[in-house]
Amino acid sequence: MILSFDGRMGASGDMLLGALLAAGADPAVLDPVEAALDIRYDVGTATRCGIEATDVTVLRTGGDDDEAGGDHSHGDGPDGHDSEHAHSHSQGHAEGSGPHRTLPEVVEVVESLGLPAGVVADATRTFELLAEAEAAVHGTDLTETTFHEVGTDDAIADVVGATLLLADLSPDRVVTTPLATGGGTVEMSHGVYPVPAPAVVELAERADWSLRGGPVEAELLTPTGAAILAHAADGVGSLPSLDVATSGYGAGDRSFEHHPNVLRVLAGETTGDLRRERVTVLETHLDDATPEALGGLQETLAEAGALDVTVLPTTMKKSRPGHLVKVVVAPENARRVARRLAAETGTLGVREHGSGHRFVADREHQTIALDVDGDSFDVSVKVARIGEEVYDVSGEFDDALAVARATDLPVRAVLRRAERTVRGVDTDGTDT
Repeated sequence: MILSFDGRMGASGDMLLGALLAAGADPAVLDPVEAALDIRYDVGTATRCGIEATDVTVLRTGGDDDEAGGDHSHGDGPDGHDSEHAHSHSQGHAEGSGPHRTLPEVVEVVESLGLPAGVVADATRTFELLAEAEAAVHGTDLTETTFHEVGTDDAIADVVGATLLLADLSPDRVVTTPLATGGGTVEMSHGVYPVPAPAVVELAERADWSLRGGPVEAELLTPTGAAILAHAADGVGSLPSLDVATSGYGAGDRSFEHHPNVLRVLAGETTGDLRRERVTVLETHLDDATPEALGGLQETLAEAGALDVTVLPTTMKKSRPGHLVKVVVAPENARRVARRLAAETGTLGVREHGSGHRFVADREHQTIALDVDGDSFDVSVKVARIGEEVYDVSGEFDDALAVARATDLPVRAVLRRAERTVRGVDTDGTDT
């Protein structure tokens, strides 16, 4: 099953909880968190621009907490979305409640909840990403600094709750389209900052998905939401082809006049076809680039967001030899890649051919262990699928080269053994 988030209105912890519950996750899996912390998940419905969505609010069930932070750094509402509705509960909102813990203290709390090992590992990694982002922003030590976002009870409830609900749905893959950040400014404990918040930018650098601005002047993507998706989701340019089995909407706190403030999730099986993704093509002609600069473009442009880079020999004016560089890139990354291409080559102009599409297969990397004369070596193998059908298996050349040098085997023999292992065929050619 593929779980696909539609990121056009961003994401917060509460919105993720609501979307996953609406998609069919069992709310009972949240019981251990409610039992261990002085919080309660209040689940209801809300309407945003005519769409009924699941609304989740984390409420404090204990007494007043003197250590609750009154300077939460991302907005006035839960998880940073400005709250425009009041609650008629005897409990207060859990935002900022509980002590502001360090990362090791948060991990200790998570490990004390008695959750499955996989859930503990996933939640811990999400908190690590959140802490790494805040430490990078503030220039502080990862383990010793008290982090506002990491340590509070509502952040723990959001992260652990979303991890439990994802585990209950048990998707084979989680993806998200580019996540909208919103716009304007956000008031934080250290001042007023532009949207997206600095921690969100740091998390985006560590994530597979991309960001896009708008469509409203408000904070749409919060650090907690970004951290959960940075760990759980791969980025896609558009919603994949799915036979939709179920769907759901998680409500954000604010209502906007023309934009439903909801996080949509679709769950289903792939249709067995190639995925269609939006791309644009950049190109430039070069007549004075050095071989070293051309040879490095694959790596440097990929770092900037390029999907594919091709360098072709050509003939230019006055019959001079030159090169044509063509770069395939997602539209939202085109400007950044064009700047990098100009900086690396000195070209005076980069042409863009406009947005089109490409058809791509689902792919994943598997690491397999090869046994050679009693020694074990790891080799990464790329597996390409259309639906459930594996149609190509390709070993990573650099890994195979390292094994070949250590064992005196030919590189192609190492590649063949790694690829046959993934296909379920032993090295003698018989089915395993």
